[in-house]
Amino acid sequence: MEGLKDADVGSLLATAREEHRRAFGGAEPEIAVSAPGRVNLIGEHTDYNQGFVLPMALHMRTVMVGSPREDGIISVVTTAEEADEPKRVQFLVPAKGGALKPGEPQWANYVKGVIQHYRAGPLPGFNAVIVSNIPLGGGLSSSASLEVATYTFLQQLCQVVLITNSNVRHTLTGSEYPTRRRQCEEAAKVLGKASLREADMSSLEASKALMSEEVYRRARHVIGEIERTTKAAEALQSKNYKRFGQLMVESHNSLRNDYEVSCAELDELVAAALEVPGVYGSRMTGGGFGGCTVTLLESSATEKVVRHIKEKYSGTATFYCTKASDGTKVHPLP
Repeated sequence: MEGLKDADVGSLLATAREEHRRAFGGAEPEIAVSAPGRVNLIGEHTDYNQGFVLPMALHMRTVMVGSPREDGIISVVTTAEEADEPKRVQFLVPAKGGALKPGEPQWANYVKGVIQHYRAGPLPGFNAVIVSNIPLGGGLSSSASLEVATYTFLQQLCQVVLITNSNVRHTLTGSEYPTRRRQCEEAAKVLGKASLREADMSSLEASKALMSEEVYRRARHVIGEIERTTKAAEALQSKNYKRFGQLMVESHNSLRNDYEVSCAELDELVAAALEVPGVYGSRMTGGGFGGCTVTLLESSATEKVVRHIKEKYSGTATFYCTKASDGTKVHPLP
């Protein structure tokens, strides 16, 4: 009986990287993802009858590695011996509203189907290699594993977060931070709330005459920012990056105008980023009066954004391109 271990993924990745170099002129892949196979412990033909299924993910996996390209072409290679010929397909990214037609080889239709229904953002062209140790047609969800791996690959291909350091040192040890905290506490007291988290815009507007204009604006930012954060979580959950970006810009404007913790350098960075196509949103992050901005953008726009900011920013910025990362992991000891 053959044992399956997590270490098998390393072998699949190595094979995929080697095939990527061979298939695409020696280029190294920039993205690597994997998705498991699956076995149903019990519950068959119940799913489409609105019944229950008890599945279990397997160590057998589908690995997909690749890189974006700028010519709108998608080129995908599979190493699966059981897959129908050809082992390489090439087609154009579908235009908005356009359709990818199924055809031969059959294995490529799973990739095309995911691309066709991907709604999280505009896709660039890309090269990709698929390697799997899940038996094809064996009832272990090899096709579903390929679809999930493809979707995960597209997610990594489309969203990158760019952090830009203004290199302006910020400090919260002076009077600004305690003053704003005191103003928020004052507003909450006027509203009869333990904190501004319990308040809403309607109650703030009703009590506007009972507080100074400055205290009112501080409270308007905090109450609005709490609402924006909830909306942003919903937008992220539904992969609505355009809406998420809009909320980021609203947040920055509120921090600049109502809370008054931005500065000219941060405003410059945000304004410059928003001038580049492919940017969803940008805002200052952290305590303010300097520090960094965070920008949500299409990965294909990263170099253009960095170049544009360097041209427009009056200071010298430092850039960090990053993505969401896993939290704490438990690693097996050797």
